[in-house]
Amino acid sequence: MKAINLITEEIPPLIHTDSGEKALNWMDEFKVSHLPVLKNGNYVGVISESALMDMEDLDLSLDKLFQHLPRPYVKKDAHIYEVLARISDFKVSVLPVLDEDETYLGCTDIHHLMILIANTGSIKDTGGILVIEMNEVDYSMAQIGQIVESNNAKILSSFIMSSKDSTKIEVTLKINEIDLERIIRTFERYDILVKASFQKSKFDDDLQLRYDALMNYLKM
Repeated sequence: MKAINLITEEIPPLIHTDSGEKALNWMDEFKVSHLPVLKNGNYVGVISESALMDMEDLDLSLDKLFQHLPRPYVKKDAHIYEVLARISDFKVSVLPVLDEDETYLGCTDIHHLMILIANTGSIKDTGGILVIEMNEVDYSMAQIGQIVESNNAKILSSFIMSSKDSTKIEVTLKINEIDLERIIRTFERYDILVKASFQKSKFDDDLQLRYDALMNYLKM
């Protein structure tokens, strides 16, 4: 999924002549802590709630309050992973999307991205979850896939976590089977540590409740 497909129409940009007070009001209205700012149709940067709260006179226009603004953005063809990385790097709730000429096309926000990921991923698919740990040098998705598929199951999605202070990685697997006992035993025969498993139980009901609660929150 590319950045151009992640643009939300629900969050408009501010204009450099808008007041700081208007910017705060819009942030409150759209439930974000950042907003893009345009000048003569050109992308200037992103204004943050925290920066505005440090200002004494919020009746002044944004171009009078700030000489420079941070300018995070992604190009329209950027992959969703790059979008998420930029949001994390710049610690923004809203990220502008520009074309190749750096013309402002719109923006995406973290709430919108969460809804898209939840609806297009495997979160709602029936199945179980395994968290396995292994040495980073031993990691092979081909081997992991072979172990799962040897038990007549399939990996719906996977997620890898690593730490700079460790040579080990955690791999979270969403599998299309509810009963994971045979798969767990197979991993153990390969000396792969299964750190956690979430199978058909009250966990499924709890996960659905949490998912529904998250979706209801993001739609507020």
